[in-house]
Amino acid sequence: MGNLRDRLLAGLIKSGTIDVELPGGRRLTAGRGSGPKLGLRFNDKTAPVLFLLDPELRFGELYMEGRIDITEGTLFDVMMLGGSNMWQRDASLRVRLWQKVRSALRHIVRPNDPLRARRNVAHHYDLDARFYMRFLDSGMQYSCAYFDAPGQNLERAQLAKKRHIGAKLLIEPGQRVLDIGCGFGGLAIYLAQFCGAQVTGVTLSRTQIGVAKSGAADLGLSGATDFQLCDYRELQGRFDRIVSVGMFEHVGLAHYPEFFRKIAALLDKDGVALLHTIGRLDGPCATNPWVAKYIFPGGYMPALSEILPAIERAGLYVTDLEVLRLHYAETIKAWRERFAARRDEVKASHGERFCRMWEFYLAGSETAFRCGGLGVFQIQLAKRLDAVPLTRDYIARTESFLRERDSAAAQLRLAGE
Repeated sequence: MGNLRDRLLAGLIKSGTIDVELPGGRRLTAGRGSGPKLGLRFNDKTAPVLFLLDPELRFGELYMEGRIDITEGTLFDVMMLGGSNMWQRDASLRVRLWQKVRSALRHIVRPNDPLRARRNVAHHYDLDARFYMRFLDSGMQYSCAYFDAPGQNLERAQLAKKRHIGAKLLIEPGQRVLDIGCGFGGLAIYLAQFCGAQVTGVTLSRTQIGVAKSGAADLGLSGATDFQLCDYRELQGRFDRIVSVGMFEHVGLAHYPEFFRKIAALLDKDGVALLHTIGRLDGPCATNPWVAKYIFPGGYMPALSEILPAIERAGLYVTDLEVLRLHYAETIKAWRERFAARRDEVKASHGERFCRMWEFYLAGSETAFRCGGLGVFQIQLAKRLDAVPLTRDYIARTESFLRERDSAAAQLRLAGE
């Protein structure tokens, strides 16, 4: 039995190398001897068996529970090694079978009705806001940043993301803007402060709504923003602009037609909408089972082939499409490093198991964006083909204008501190 287990473990790694310490102190080497020296240890006899049954699910569970430890290198190094092997064409047969089964079953999911949507959001986003403050930027942007200059830090990249989205929305002062899934309110506040919009932001997270309202009040923007705790399906009225950042991943594959029909119903005939979502660059695939179980219940990252048909059927035009490839990898790297710098604080408030869960989530997510086929889509939508200019030059021009405004505000803020 031991020899079979050893062969199966070694067979998971075809490129790179990792030393594996088994219970009782016996060691084996998996891989071909290339790459940096990495190592992990199984701390009890059943851990290797559970790992072999379903590596995508069990590795995270065993790491969370302290039944696997990294002995050489970092968790991220080991995740990159595992990810680069699991997503190869010649990956382990067992891994490929699990992936095919889960992908085939991705349509068979519970409906994402409003009650279940609230529960799913609360699971992840209603953690103490102080936890998120420990690793997010000062504007509390919990979504992909936009690194538009070499060596840019997280603060500037998140500001650039808000600027980039504002430019694509072509907002004119006084226009009504809807932010679906407004998070902690940073984008809505930016659009009100620097674009002169009247912004309605909706979220299902009580924690987020509190932070958003407080942030707007601190800047004297309560009159220009209206943050509501509600499901997007409950909204009525018309808006000149609609934006949704990092929310579509929670809509549910079966609800895409409903989502875009609602966008079409809420968007003015001359309006512009922008969808910013994580997506798969290499075609449809199931959500990682560990992420679905512990981090984002009900979450799904779609391929363009799953999004575009629903847009077309809703009577909307795609007027611009941009693919952000490694931007999210760099964003998560910054979060991961910030989290590590304040790990002791997180452990004091949430415990060791919680820390290990989030370490695994951040390392695994960065890995997925570097070598697992994930990216970010920004899809601009309209009801009229002439709703936006014929060329994309307006994006850079508007960004330049907004940069002058938000940079001046930042300098004034620093001068007053």
